[in-house]
Amino acid sequence: MKILLMEDDDALRQQLVTALEKQSYVVEQAPNGEEGLYLGREFSFDLGIFDLGLPDISGIEVIETLRKEDIGFPVLILTARGHWQDKVDGLAAGADDYLVKPFQIEELLARVNALLRRASGYAKPEIVKGPISLNSLKQEVKVNDQAMDLTAYEYKVLEYLMLNPEKVVSKTELTEHLYAQDYDRDSNVLEVFVGRLRKKIDPDGSLKPIETLRGRGYRLNSDLEKS
Repeated sequence: MKILLMEDDDALRQQLVTALEKQSYVVEQAPNGEEGLYLGREFSFDLGIFDLGLPDISGIEVIETLRKEDIGFPVLILTARGHWQDKVDGLAAGADDYLVKPFQIEELLARVNALLRRASGYAKPEIVKGPISLNSLKQEVKVNDQAMDLTAYEYKVLEYLMLNPEKVVSKTELTEHLYAQDYDRDSNVLEVFVGRLRKKIDPDGSLKPIETLRGRGYRLNSDLEKS
């Protein structure tokens, strides 16, 4: 899943990037509101983490602008301790949750996970599609209760498809949620990930969990529910 992080404190921003990337999130960084607004407008994100106290455009202004332009990815705001009005203003502007500084990284990760699940219509961390279950907190995948040994990118592919089960996901969209913007993308590499993923979770070819729609992309097989 892809996250837009807007934070002007270099040390904190890097700490958050490191923690999020360890959880297999793709993170785009913005050190100020102007760059954050540009990224939020131009690229697709699953979630934003916005500091409100920025030196140029405030986090609240960025949220208000994105919402006016019907850009609706969930936003977790970061605010200084004691600034209760920031929380109220941020939520009124269109944010979905807030976290008061200083905070524990574990709490931030838990809130991020919860917001992503809710945005996809899931209240619990475990997503089950037929014999396949994915636990987003543990980052664990099981098929018929047997744990799968997936690489980080294989997990990301399956997670994104399971969070968007009715959607045809283009190669471009899937690639953007696997890599940072400055990564040299190759659609052939994506095909390799999907191919390996299919072999691992469906070695005998009986489930056919991932459909390929020629010229359009990939989709989770809706017949999994019947398996």
